[in-house]
Amino acid sequence: MAENPDTVELPEVVRRYLRAHDARDVPAALAAFTPGASVADDGQTHEGTAAITRWLERTGSEYTYTTTLVGAESDGPDRYTVVQHLEGDFPGGTVDLRYRFVLDRGLISRLDIAP
Repeated sequence: MAENPDTVELPEVVRRYLRAHDARDVPAALAAFTPGASVADDGQTHEGTAAITRWLERTGSEYTYTTTLVGAESDGPDRYTVVQHLEGDFPGGTVDLRYRFVLDRGLISRLDIAP
């Protein structure tokens, strides 16, 4: 994951999740979430540890891609939006995705991913 030095300082848990997801390290990515967290991605919502584990395994193996951090901003207390540019062998080949994080006690309680 390439990083832009002009982005807002992201919380450690968000950076840790992004690094782990980029490395396809499911246990490390999962450790960034609260037990009751939810992830909304590609029109589906995945709630709880088991569902998020399945989602992480699928998204990490379905396509090969690289990510570049394009920008980040704080949307309020414990809320952050990260924009990443993906290039790979998925349909369309390139996309900019917005990752909207909601944190609870230092962990991710909700993640919404959308173009």
